[in-house]
Amino acid sequence: MGDYLTGFGSHVESEAVEGALPVGRNSPQRPAFGLYAEQFSASAFTMARPENLRSWLYRLRPTADHPPYEPYEGNALLTAKGSDKPLAPNRLRWDPPALDAEKDFVDSLATMLVTRDPADLTGVALHVYRADVSMADRSFMNSDGELLFIPQRGSLHLVTEMGRLDVPPGHIALIPRGIRFRVEVPEGGAGGYVAENYGAPFRLPDLGPIGANGLANPRDFEMPVAAFEDKDGDHQLVQKHGGKLWATMLDHSPLDVVAWHGNVAPMRYDLSRFNVMNTVSFDHPDPSIFTVLTSPSEVPGRANADFVIFPPRWMVAEDTFRPPWFHRNVMSEAMGLILGQYDAKAEGFSPGGISLHNIMSGHGPDVDTWKKASAADLEPERYEGTLAFMVETCWPYRPTDFAVESAQPDYDEAWQGFPKAKVTDA
Repeated sequence: MGDYLTGFGSHVESEAVEGALPVGRNSPQRPAFGLYAEQFSASAFTMARPENLRSWLYRLRPTADHPPYEPYEGNALLTAKGSDKPLAPNRLRWDPPALDAEKDFVDSLATMLVTRDPADLTGVALHVYRADVSMADRSFMNSDGELLFIPQRGSLHLVTEMGRLDVPPGHIALIPRGIRFRVEVPEGGAGGYVAENYGAPFRLPDLGPIGANGLANPRDFEMPVAAFEDKDGDHQLVQKHGGKLWATMLDHSPLDVVAWHGNVAPMRYDLSRFNVMNTVSFDHPDPSIFTVLTSPSEVPGRANADFVIFPPRWMVAEDTFRPPWFHRNVMSEAMGLILGQYDAKAEGFSPGGISLHNIMSGHGPDVDTWKKASAADLEPERYEGTLAFMVETCWPYRPTDFAVESAQPDYDEAWQGFPKAKVTDA
């Protein structure tokens, strides 16, 4: 897998300079080379061992070395607040957003959907980005939640405290809450989605009756090897905290971790490695069989957030309806399209777009898809050239003002024109 460490939740170690990592102990008193030892905790100290997330970082300067933060006014579209208008139960859909040009990742972020206040320590938000330039002499961190990057156009190069990740479309990246990083984009820019998880950290779902194998494998998640910046000079650090952006000026790059070890770090995952499970008999299986990552809620079996994908796959089944059937759900479904066409919609849902079906909103295939699927020969069929995802949550999504103003005006028409069923007495 190249210059990456592997294993979701594994305890791993990496050093950019030989001898920077202590052997047998954390050595916070006299780290090698005069480095500063810092514990990075992504969970409470007293969590059970399998859920205790922490890493030791050995860096050039302590992260406590910074002036006070001031409000950052460079981005008016990143928010933790939904529209003040009453939350209608309407289904909504958006075209790929048209955002202002010549912006880096931080300034191009636009919040589309929110659920809870970050201070609740539960909930999820969905943002989009359209970055035309790389971040230069500044970094970003988020103390409100972890960030799940879902590129749709253009590769991202994430330069983090703990190493570097290349994340092209078809991959995802997970940046833990509190990790500092910057985003570099290729010529021509990059666009995609970011899911922000305020709740329990994403983990791999339990497999239950599936057994020991299937879905995403821990060995396919890749963590960066240690790489650090020894760079002095003005450097802006932007932080999302309490739903707002703040900034402070440093006299050095904060991406200066020379070595680290632990079980929490930035990660990337190639979605093509997902082991798709499917039925070979009747009935369409629930989308939970496509879950890559889950953030559990306090109610067992009910997710604070699920990240689900609909990748290229074989559809093999008998006596059933192939696309997702008509349904209403106690979970709220926010869907995005990375590539191709989603199999439940004939048109109107473009790569880079979003659809929202909130709690108990009836939805399913549009008329054209229903007609085609109802008459289809149920032979084995390979779905190619498509990749969609869903960020599902037990909370209702509230669109932001920006999202309300930019929603498609005619989404409900997708379900107009269904013929009435004809029922006759026996």
